[in-house]
Amino acid sequence: MDTDSRSKKTQCIEDLRRRVLTEALEPGVYLDETELAETYGISRPPLREVLRQLAGEGYVVLHENRGAQVAPMTHKTMRNFFVAAPMIYAGVTRLAALYRTPAQLVKLKECQWAFRQTIRNGNAAERAVGNERFHSIIGEMADNEFLLPSLRRLLIDHTRIGMTFYDPRKAEMACVSAEAADQHDQFIALIEAGDDEAAADLAVAHWELSRAQIESFVTPISMTIPLGRAPGVTEKRGAS
Repeated sequence: MDTDSRSKKTQCIEDLRRRVLTEALEPGVYLDETELAETYGISRPPLREVLRQLAGEGYVVLHENRGAQVAPMTHKTMRNFFVAAPMIYAGVTRLAALYRTPAQLVKLKECQWAFRQTIRNGNAAERAVGNERFHSIIGEMADNEFLLPSLRRLLIDHTRIGMTFYDPRKAEMACVSAEAADQHDQFIALIEAGDDEAAADLAVAHWELSRAQIESFVTPISMTIPLGRAPGVTEKRGAS
């Protein structure tokens, strides 16, 4: 029974993480504990343990008397996200090149193989989760208790933002995905070679690739709409 309970808790937490990352649970919504308990077949006490863990990881925010809320994405958090992203990615990747283990390299290569499969399949959610997993493994390689929580929180919003604008049907998105996958291969090669400086530089370039796509989505080219004549204004005739 205890084993079954742990299994349901594990399933619950993994599924809720995925639903937050893919925006199946939208930023800012409040979670219904009764509905969640029924969905995952667990009682309230273990469910609340799950929610506390998710809160510690940055997926949800716990409010007294209101329950758990999916982490919002406010103007402030977005600004802080853009300010911190290149620093955190570069720092984590540099440390990964210095401290990675052979087993972690194998894990990263397997993740990259799966990531390329999601690109070929054109599944936006699988691609987003696969990319998050790839960079999470790099975080594990860095083995730094100060940077890892920041990386995890960063990846939550990065993945959610990616889900907002990514459209595999667009040709330019396919090109960006291919370039991102190629950069993943470069990450693996540089980390395996222990080239921390080049790995950190690549992390910044990889971030810029993503940032440019986000910027393009947020500030699209404006539409030009013919307004016509204002009501009550007659068209001027040519002078005689």
